[in-house]
Amino acid sequence: MGWIIALIVVAVLAGLLVLLYFLGKKAQKRQETQQAQIEQYKQTVSMLIIDKKRMRLNESGLPQSVIDQTPKLMRRSKLPIVKAKVGPQVMSLVCDAKIFDSVPVKKEVKAVVSGIYITEVKGLHGKINTPVVKKKGFKAWVERMQEKAGAKAVK
Repeated sequence: MGWIIALIVVAVLAGLLVLLYFLGKKAQKRQETQQAQIEQYKQTVSMLIIDKKRMRLNESGLPQSVIDQTPKLMRRSKLPIVKAKVGPQVMSLVCDAKIFDSVPVKKEVKAVVSGIYITEVKGLHGKINTPVVKKKGFKAWVERMQEKAGAKAVK
């Protein structure tokens, strides 16, 4: 009796693995076609970065047509949004999450843009200083708590 239940559980897990395999292949193909489109339409533009924030799509100031085209689940998530002056226009652009932390604020940069999507940023006048990212682990949390406790004891 027990081996029948174990056999059913193994069959269900195998079915889930096969399903995840095919969904992963489909998502990978979709991502490759999107990357090809980004590469096709990319251009280099000089811009002044005014502000950058992670905000919801409907609060971002992007055109309504862009908001309408995004899936409903994606509208609730926070995206890296960069407000920049491109020529005489102030625009809201979506930034790649990988380079969002390295985008300098209140500086002029050369950015590789594909539509409203920033894929790469280079310094126009000198180098871009990449911020030092602190590790957010258990040890760092303990150190922060000790610093807070030390600051309270001094007061």
